[in-house]
Amino acid sequence: MAGVTPPPVRVLVVDDDALVRAGLTMMLDGAPGIAVVGEAADGDQVPAAVDAHAPDVVLMDLGMPRVDGITATRRLRARPRPPEVIVLTTFDTDENILYALRAGASGFLLKDTPPARIAEAVRQVAAGEPILSPRITRRLMDRVAVQAGAYARAKATLAALSPREHDVVVAIGQGRNNAEIATALNMTLATVKTHVSHILTKLDLDNRTQIALLAHDAGLV
Repeated sequence: MAGVTPPPVRVLVVDDDALVRAGLTMMLDGAPGIAVVGEAADGDQVPAAVDAHAPDVVLMDLGMPRVDGITATRRLRARPRPPEVIVLTTFDTDENILYALRAGASGFLLKDTPPARIAEAVRQVAAGEPILSPRITRRLMDRVAVQAGAYARAKATLAALSPREHDVVVAIGQGRNNAEIATALNMTLATVKTHVSHILTKLDLDNRTQIALLAHDAGLV
């Protein structure tokens, strides 16, 4: 109906630092269309807090003493009709970003994000629009570009090998020693050693570890 104000986005703030919780609560409660309905001091308190307050969005810290934010997010998103989760943290390593997104987070923001941007992210995520800070988006794009480049280079490098040498590379990437490779590929031990030597020479590599890394980059294992 025209003129009817939609209900505010209900937010649960999860952080083990009481000052951070207080600051976020004060900031978000003053933002139009948002209401902080509860707080939790650790990831293990999230299920009960969600049951008690029925938030639309959970602002989730990562580094908490008993249950970390990634684990708490994964558990929360596995529930029926879960709220959306925005990870808000100072820890912006590539691994944390990817783990959080794989756990089901709809957003990942750094704690130095301007307050107005955090409030806008809450509204966007509640409306079904995932959000990442521009700096994190750029890092993920760079990571994908690096991985794509490494894959292409590895595939091109391995094209110089014979089919049998290719099989040996896969086995080395799987962590098998020469005796295990001989058994798996029905070769003599001497033949395996010869193949390994040829692979190192053809690809200008120094050791088996580099062969294994090449196999991983090429997506063979």
